[in-house]
Amino acid sequence: MSMINKEIDDFTVQAFHNDDFETVTKDDVLGKWGVFFFYPADFTFVCPTELEDLGALYDKFQEANCEIYAVSCDTHFAHKAWHDASENIKKLPYPMLADPTHKLADIFDVYIEEEGVAERGSFVVNPEGKIVCYEVNAGNIGRNAAELLRRVQASQFVAEHGDSVCPAGWVPGAEVLHPGIDLVGKL
Repeated sequence: MSMINKEIDDFTVQAFHNDDFETVTKDDVLGKWGVFFFYPADFTFVCPTELEDLGALYDKFQEANCEIYAVSCDTHFAHKAWHDASENIKKLPYPMLADPTHKLADIFDVYIEEEGVAERGSFVVNPEGKIVCYEVNAGNIGRNAAELLRRVQASQFVAEHGDSVCPAGWVPGAEVLHPGIDLVGKL
């Protein structure tokens, strides 16, 4: 079943962010674009490469009025321990949400019960709290932050310009298509 246009359920979780613990709720994410970036676990191999890749583009996500929420089924204490032990994780500018009860992983349907971890899923959520774009990769396949940013930007563009669509490879400023106008005589 598709997750597109599914409104995320209410949630309250602990997070580690800016050297401190904080609480994040659904209400906190409403009103701006968000990326929920699920990864299997702290202290792993592929996950830090993805989290660093996102961190390198964090300013671009912020310019797009989009917050990143890294999520794993670890506790906020584990996030802090990883932060304290890793120079690369220490640089992350966005919140790391703790999901030890897998509430968020269940909401986004990425929980692997047999392993107690989340799948490698990326979800773009609009300011109304609805999923507008997502992908789920196998655990051994890392994701690309630049492509995720492009999908956020495309999602924002079509939300603002409902009569236009973004073709393959679209980037901000590129040509868009206008169904009903561009297709006349081409079918």
